[in-house]
Amino acid sequence: MEFITIDGAGKQISRLIKGTDYFVHDAYEKAAANMDAFLAIGGNTVDTAHIYCGGQSEEVLGRYMQERGNRDQVVILTKGAHHDMNGPRVNADAIRSDLLDSLERLQTDHVELYALHRDDPNIPVGVILEALNEHIESGKIGAIGASNWTWQRLEEANTYAADHGLKGFTFSSPNLSLAKANEPFWAGCVSADAETLAWHERTKLPLLSWSSQARGFFTGRFTPEVRDNADLVRVFYSDGNWERLHRAEQLAELKKTSPIQIALAYVLNQPFPTCALIGAQNQAELLSCDEGSRITLTRKELDWLDLGSDVKPAVV
Repeated sequence: MEFITIDGAGKQISRLIKGTDYFVHDAYEKAAANMDAFLAIGGNTVDTAHIYCGGQSEEVLGRYMQERGNRDQVVILTKGAHHDMNGPRVNADAIRSDLLDSLERLQTDHVELYALHRDDPNIPVGVILEALNEHIESGKIGAIGASNWTWQRLEEANTYAADHGLKGFTFSSPNLSLAKANEPFWAGCVSADAETLAWHERTKLPLLSWSSQARGFFTGRFTPEVRDNADLVRVFYSDGNWERLHRAEQLAELKKTSPIQIALAYVLNQPFPTCALIGAQNQAELLSCDEGSRITLTRKELDWLDLGSDVKPAVV
């Protein structure tokens, strides 16, 4: 397993990050087995959130680490300040409340990575950063980041932090996948476009991608005629993405791998630090991700896969 460094985290971050948005008490043994298998292949970073499974995701992870006695082996990424039925909650009170809840559920006194789950452009970045820095100073948070923030807001926030002697965001977590989203998955979600990728390449800010494998779009289960998954149809069905799938299939054949592994490699071979959040729930899916994480793609292959060039790269 390869790792990246995120300023403030205090530990190396595995390139594959284990998703936990299915961890529930009634399926604890499955969650624990999945965690054991993930750690066994060298992974160490786990993604959760205050809202996942109504709080059960964090509770199950906390129970797992307590029973295994392995908190020091795990890097926790959790997220808070998600909107609720009343609207945006990106404010100091919500951040504090969600963070304290998360720490209690996780049975720990700190998390290495903490991200705001959504943005509220109506709130000045300074107010948000000052609130987050209080928790950095108290030792409850290592590194701060943002999930579903635009690169423009990230840049504004980090400029404010530099000008005011505060810790800024040292990672971002939007959606990045070979398949390009037609529209947001959910309200307030952000997918990395060409401008976002150029900004990350320029700044080298690490990107931790959710839905890194486009919710199974590259598994071979989907065609333009198969329309039983309404969300996938809405978000990913497009002529451009069918061509990306076709090219992933061609490259996979040449490299003797699978299209879904090519899609994962696309995320992990960007010219800046990246990690992929993965939803593997069994040994076969986990091993597929592990193998995909080891594939090297050239810049020419990346451009060709993403329709930036019509010249098919030669595979040596």
